[in-house]
Amino acid sequence: MGKVTGFLEIDRQVHKYQPASDRIRHFKEFTLPMSDKEVEKQAARCMDCGIPYCHGPTGCPIHNQIPDWNDLVYAGDWDNAIRNLHSTNNFPEWTGRICPAPCEEACTLNLEDIPVAIKTIEQAIADKAYETGHVRPCPADHKTGKRVAIIGSGPAGMSAAQQLGRVGHDVHVFERESRPGGLMRYGIPDFKIEKHYIDRRVVQMSGEGVTFHCGVNVGVDKPVAELLAEFDAVLYCGGSETPRPAGIPGADFLGVHDAMPYLVQQNRRVGGEDIQSVAWPAEPILAGGKHVVVVGGGDTASDCVGTAFRQGAVRVTQLDIRPRPPEKEDKLTVWPYWATKMRTSSSQAEGADREFQVATLRFLGEDGVLTGVECCEVDEKRKPIAGTEFIIRADLAFIAIGFAGPFQDSVLKELEGSLETTVDSRRSINVAANDRDYRTSVDRLWTAGDVRRGQSLVVWAIREGRQAARAIDEDLMGTTVLPR
Repeated sequence: MGKVTGFLEIDRQVHKYQPASDRIRHFKEFTLPMSDKEVEKQAARCMDCGIPYCHGPTGCPIHNQIPDWNDLVYAGDWDNAIRNLHSTNNFPEWTGRICPAPCEEACTLNLEDIPVAIKTIEQAIADKAYETGHVRPCPADHKTGKRVAIIGSGPAGMSAAQQLGRVGHDVHVFERESRPGGLMRYGIPDFKIEKHYIDRRVVQMSGEGVTFHCGVNVGVDKPVAELLAEFDAVLYCGGSETPRPAGIPGADFLGVHDAMPYLVQQNRRVGGEDIQSVAWPAEPILAGGKHVVVVGGGDTASDCVGTAFRQGAVRVTQLDIRPRPPEKEDKLTVWPYWATKMRTSSSQAEGADREFQVATLRFLGEDGVLTGVECCEVDEKRKPIAGTEFIIRADLAFIAIGFAGPFQDSVLKELEGSLETTVDSRRSINVAANDRDYRTSVDRLWTAGDVRRGQSLVVWAIREGRQAARAIDEDLMGTTVLPR
């Protein structure tokens, strides 16, 4: 694939960023696009490695045919490159922006720390598709007469809806919030993905016959029982949104918040919406002129960091209970799997102070208002080390330590006693279903995405939505042409 000697002749190159001093002044995307010729050169680096781990089980969850579309881009055949990419991925402009790229970790060239710039190339292909008019409605030739309801319009729900609509089913998507997209729209900041990329897909899918019903909280505004009575199949893609309880004393002080209400609120501001959400009501949360502490080391914590800087925070400190990872992994031990190593997100690179192997003991305050965070160092078993306590000034603190499953007060509450759930290794409560047919214990109810597997990546949600769509189509029609 690519040029036979391309990886020997051409250095790895990825998108450049606007300087941090510039990008923290706005909430727009800040990557600087590469020219077509530069992208084609990067695609030329894809070597004929024999076994392309990049799109195997250790690389891309949706099995993007990465060597194939790299070869097409190298040849300048952008039209067939997007056709190939769309055959496995409904929304490559999303994954090209926010996926952490396990494909690059699994790339053979990553053995030398110079993997093919797969994520950059994927985004370039997707963006070129918009420029050339390849993202357009593809309605089914014939209607099946079957009706499918989908609860939730995140990546799992959207991918399932598009797949089912394209084989002729009458698909209706029910979204609790005022606009489609789920936490893709309301949980991920615009500086990582601008929301017009979601809006464009909504327009495309509407042209394919998918109907969106926003502002409908299924299980509250509309019973699940009604959907099961009205539709031939119902797919539950509600996501994993319950904040994981931290149990940190002082969390009731004014100024201490879970991460998601903060992110949702700012995304609604940027989108020109009222900041109050059905699921995330909160008083206005703003970091301007404040000392901010973020508890947690994952993507959500990083998004809080970047948002706080853009709101004008004086200082942002991120606390991670895990040890500081090594700067470089042992390739022969971990490749082609995702490695634990020191990684710095674009938000952290904007000036965050990062503390590793530190536990948050309690939030401190005066007159009910947050003033600081008491911390201490921990040992390898995450036990506090006596005498290492210290205090960080804080006017605002966010708890970003993950999610414990879907909200319990809607679908799960209505179906309590009939809908089986499971508890995973992270103690998250998820809806029980396997990853072959995605059926729940309730007749004619399927489930997919984070509500089934626990919090995960957008690319995994797309995979599950596509596979659940195939299972539903096969059940309704007796056969299916949809891929797994």
